[in-house]
Amino acid sequence: MELHLEIVGFILIVLAFIHIIFPRYFAWKEQLKSLTLINKQLMYVHTFFIAVTTLLMGVLCMLCAKDLTTTLFGQKIAFGLALFWGMRLFFQFFVYSKDLWKGKRLETWIHTLFSILWFYISLVFSLVALNLSF
Repeated sequence: MELHLEIVGFILIVLAFIHIIFPRYFAWKEQLKSLTLINKQLMYVHTFFIAVTTLLMGVLCMLCAKDLTTTLFGQKIAFGLALFWGMRLFFQFFVYSKDLWKGKRLETWIHTLFSILWFYISLVFSLVALNLSF
């Protein structure tokens, strides 16, 4: 399971750095013009802290995989992370509208890729929390 945690860690670190392109990719400068200053800043600040949190989760997995798998405290942390990423997987299907991706080739590919990633990450953390392995 340590290898899977390290893979998850790598994925999370990459995901954290992908957040850097969000403002430009999603054209926030133009798209957020109609929002109040507080709402604009919330978008940037929350995206920053989501990226930092994701980065720290990734670093934890890369540097502490053995502790996560072999200690009760590590398994409790893994339980919390399993809940977090399990909720993210739920949101992928039940909060985001299908209109965002359905019938669009690139968006469907991205939706599918991230659905697989959220499932894998949730599964790995769940198995670690339950002290099980593949």
